[in-house]
Amino acid sequence: LSAAGIPWSVLRNYSSASAKEKARRNAICERTELLEVLKARVKQLQASNVPEVTVNKVELAPLGNDKYQDPLRKVVAPGAAEEQPAPRGRDESPARPSSWVEKLKKEMYIRQLKVERKLSIAASQLAREGQAKAKPKAKAKPKAKAKAKAKAKKSQKSLKSPKAPKAKVAAAWSQSHAGPHGVYACRKPRVAAVKEGAKAQWPRRVLEHKDSSQYKILQQTIQSSLECFLFLQQPEEAERFLLLYHSSPVKRRLLSVNAYNIVMRSWARKGCLQRINQLFSMLESVGLRPSLDSYAAALECMGRNQSSTKAVWRCVQQLKNDGFHVDELFQKCLFEEDEKEKVLRAIRIVQPNYELPPPPKPQTCKSSLLQDFYSKEKMVPYPKLDFTVQELQERFQQQLEMELENTVTIESVESTKPLTPQAIKARKLLATLRSQWHDSILQALQKSKHSMSKLKTVSGYNILYPYLCLMPDEEYVGIMLQILNALSPQGESLAVLARELGSKIYNRYITQRKLRSRQLEKVQEVYEEYIHLLAKDRQPDKYLPREYWEKLVAEAGFGPSLNLKDCSWPYMLLMRLGMHMLELLVQAVKVPRNILNPHLEPRFIPVLYHVYSFHSSWQVGLIKPHPIFSQIVSDAAETLLTFNSSAIPMLCPPVPWTSPHFGAFVLNDTKLMRFVDGAVQHQLLLEQCPPVNLHPVLDALNQLGNCAWKINQPVLDIIISIFNDKGNEKLDIPPPISEAPRPPAAPSNSSTCNKSQKHELLLCKKKTAEMHSLRMDALYKLSIANYVRDKVFWFPHNMDFRGRTYPCPPYFNHLGNDVTRAILLFAEGKPLGPKGLDWLKIHLINLTGLKKKNALQERLEYANEIMEEILDSADHPLTGRKWWMNTDEPWQALACCMEIAKASRSPDPAAYISHFPVHQDGSCNGLQHYAALGRDLIGAMSVNLMPCSVPQDVYSAVAQQVEEFRKKDAEQGVKIAQVLQGFVSRKVVKQTVMTVVYGVTRYGGRLQMEKRLKEIDEFPEEYLWEASHYLVKQVFNGIKEMFSATRDIQNWLTESAKLIAQSGRTVEWVTPLGLPIVQPYYRSRSTVLNCSMQNLSVKTSNGNQKPDTVKQKNAFPPNFIHSLDSTHMMLTALHCLRQGLTFVSVHDCYWTHALTVDVMNQICRQQFVALHSEKILQDLSEFMLEKYCSPGRETRALWQKKLMEQLSNVPKTGKFNLKKVMDSTYFFS
Repeated sequence: LSAAGIPWSVLRNYSSASAKEKARRNAICERTELLEVLKARVKQLQASNVPEVTVNKVELAPLGNDKYQDPLRKVVAPGAAEEQPAPRGRDESPARPSSWVEKLKKEMYIRQLKVERKLSIAASQLAREGQAKAKPKAKAKPKAKAKAKAKAKKSQKSLKSPKAPKAKVAAAWSQSHAGPHGVYACRKPRVAAVKEGAKAQWPRRVLEHKDSSQYKILQQTIQSSLECFLFLQQPEEAERFLLLYHSSPVKRRLLSVNAYNIVMRSWARKGCLQRINQLFSMLESVGLRPSLDSYAAALECMGRNQSSTKAVWRCVQQLKNDGFHVDELFQKCLFEEDEKEKVLRAIRIVQPNYELPPPPKPQTCKSSLLQDFYSKEKMVPYPKLDFTVQELQERFQQQLEMELENTVTIESVESTKPLTPQAIKARKLLATLRSQWHDSILQALQKSKHSMSKLKTVSGYNILYPYLCLMPDEEYVGIMLQILNALSPQGESLAVLARELGSKIYNRYITQRKLRSRQLEKVQEVYEEYIHLLAKDRQPDKYLPREYWEKLVAEAGFGPSLNLKDCSWPYMLLMRLGMHMLELLVQAVKVPRNILNPHLEPRFIPVLYHVYSFHSSWQVGLIKPHPIFSQIVSDAAETLLTFNSSAIPMLCPPVPWTSPHFGAFVLNDTKLMRFVDGAVQHQLLLEQCPPVNLHPVLDALNQLGNCAWKINQPVLDIIISIFNDKGNEKLDIPPPISEAPRPPAAPSNSSTCNKSQKHELLLCKKKTAEMHSLRMDALYKLSIANYVRDKVFWFPHNMDFRGRTYPCPPYFNHLGNDVTRAILLFAEGKPLGPKGLDWLKIHLINLTGLKKKNALQERLEYANEIMEEILDSADHPLTGRKWWMNTDEPWQALACCMEIAKASRSPDPAAYISHFPVHQDGSCNGLQHYAALGRDLIGAMSVNLMPCSVPQDVYSAVAQQVEEFRKKDAEQGVKIAQVLQGFVSRKVVKQTVMTVVYGVTRYGGRLQMEKRLKEIDEFPEEYLWEASHYLVKQVFNGIKEMFSATRDIQNWLTESAKLIAQSGRTVEWVTPLGLPIVQPYYRSRSTVLNCSMQNLSVKTSNGNQKPDTVKQKNAFPPNFIHSLDSTHMMLTALHCLRQGLTFVSVHDCYWTHALTVDVMNQICRQQFVALHSEKILQDLSEFMLEKYCSPGRETRALWQKKLMEQLSNVPKTGKFNLKKVMDSTYFFS
């Protein structure tokens, strides 16, 4: 019998040492006593009924409980050797428990309850004492586990010393333990007894909270393992795994109907109706109702077998008795391969004329902001791309091949350098080593799988084993070598590498599933029809991409569903799988020590080392390559880079988003909403949301993704030439490592190495690491750009939890820095038209940052004055006067100079076809939304919501206000105000003003100020702290005075969030476009993954933990404003589509062709006015009152009354007339 593990949710570090010690001793005595009694009882019962003692071995488990606590643990614990259950034949059903087993179960249950009661009393006492200093401490966990484990072993086999289990058992267990608490029997046994108390109650508690995330993660792990068996076509294994849970009364509660359904589906594929009937009986025996999927599996099986009419009729009757309708099978179930056809065949056995139900009528979004957009009368044909159907089909095939490969290997932009003899030699050596490593990794993997498969028959199950069988061994080896090749000389943290390995395996598995289920075939068929909407040689159609795709899917009727049944793997499982692969990699990859220096002895040493480093106060495990390996790689100067196919822009228009599960890439799994690892609440929220409410958001993402791009080749070539010629930090092109500062030469007498030299050495190391990271980032971006230099490409988009949109390919996209933006052009060209050239010139001056305070006309005149400089920059970028280099955004400025030169030299500039994106930027966009929400007159003027002849600069206005405060104080003799004379400028206050809207605190603001003041050489250093403290106070006062309504709204949002979080709920709201949002901030808990290499503390964020009040409170105002700016952007995107504009955005910076800037500006203003004409704060207040202060309770808790009062008290608004925005030139400019 094995002792219980500690649940994450009760892990605390209690302070009272004596109480700890007492409770620890008590708990251990209780345990030992109980174990002795039970052992005696087992022996007594054995004597009366020898053969049966092993039959229900699983039933002995409820005492220890650790086995149900974590899905990643082995399912059944190995007991003492003499008590192993006899392996059962494959098709035997589990034996019925005999009378003595029932008796034993009853006795154990009663005893367990008594112990639990005592332990819980001890625990609650301790909890009360320790409440004051309660702090989560993840590291203590394995120790408790280990100690209890050792205790249990000791009492089972008194002959063994406590050391023995570690030596003999750990070997098997380190392979098999797949959970946050591995077993190192002799880790320092120092742990509070309260944890023991809590252990005993854990499963019951988690199992009672069926909605908790932890419970869901346990269920998800069981289901993903069953899905593996389904994929591997091993129904016997699937059933065996299910029975391990089903046969235990406690673990059984973790099984949902879905778990039984997966096993039914695997038998249905084999046509074993008898097994499915057994599973129906099992469902009934545990009080679960069959779901539609259960009946779908039974009918599929009958369809395969051509069952008798009577059998099918009985099944259909039972389905109806359970309240379902036959049509629902085809409306609600997801099918793979030929399952749908088989179900239909079965139904036609009893209803020969049965026809599939017609697809549901498409629903139309009712949002008042989009009535025009979705009205059928005002619908216009969808704009065409400049491609024929044939060309788009070819591009789709290229994209598909790339995604099927899973990775893309491309030439690096450094490949133009000539090869040295040293590089040729190093490359040969590396190739030899890699082929040796491939063999040794393969051997290690096969050995580990073999030992797992042996273990499987003896003691239950090894959770990881099925996940290592999903693909040929070669594929796993390929993934591990990829990680090895991409490792930087500075090393990488274990957690990052483990996650990457786990994710790569998961992605390959999903690809295989899509192929196996024939989902890909169907996507291909639908896509080939879908491109008719976009191709120029087909009739225009009045459909949106999403609507057209849904129509085609409905018409396709048969075949697999396009959404796979949910098969995502829990985060902890991905990490565990990744850690296992990493351990194999570290063990298997070795290199001869004398490979670079023949004088050394020729023994093999590991290529990868596991070391620790400190990040602030955290100890972090790193994997570092041996310098020998780094040296060979550096000498080889290889020029090939390998990326995941999802890191490369798409070569065909993206698959339109039609649901939270489906869209973007053809094969790669993409989430509609990005979120932190392990968070599930966003996905759940999106799934519960009525699909029609998500239409505007999906359509906006499709619109952004459908913009075609191409490369600005002349600019790319100049950038690559500088990149390969030692870079240029001023122009944001990182120099190579060879340019890094050399560390100071160490003196011959090492003891004299003083503090300052050590510090200098440290700084050199830091700088080198930074340079390497920046250089690699630039190398990736430029190499991908170079790879697609002659292609047209697309960036599929998704969003974060606030609705802000992002391109999916991570390295190279239009959200990047100046360098990346400069090499991107729209693939579609449009004539400049009468005002296009002027807009290009104004855009250039905006990029230089020289005339921010001047009117547009003045900027245009300035551009005409310096035309000579502009043309010189375009013609001789690296040899001329280089005017472009001294601007805010040099590379975009250069690209713009070249475009202006070409346009102005063309015979008719108005007819010149331009592909160049022109930007319009919001003026301190967060404050614009606040000022509009509060109808704040002074605020509205200072952020350009009011028409004005020149742009208003909010930063200068605040700086002026602060200067006035400072003068007053200086006159009254305040020392620091006098010191600051002449130092209060726009630059000093800008960052703080900008971030105030996004929730910066006084503490953060002070740090920002200090940084700015440090940059002023003349400022006396001894006053830094005092001055920054004084300034931040004055900036906050200045903003309070200028933006009175803004501060009121910010305070109202903050206070509301605080009360909501204190009541134990997370803050949720719905954007004006209908997107549901939840803030994912919880008191993060660390779960400890025990691996043989090290214990990995993995932070998990799930909804079962209490909200982090401080984060919920501070983040609500900025997140709410971000959700409004994303709503404004999406409205603008959708209305630009209706007008036939090309539109993309970088949050609050909107891009379009020079020809259409004026139209976009008008749409952008119209949509801002429309958005803020909604009762945004009123609606928010009503939504929250309904959500958090439900009526129906006669006696409201005090916090609820307080919250109701707070939410009902919506801030009053000012007198600003919103319509003025329509005429404000500098609102976006």
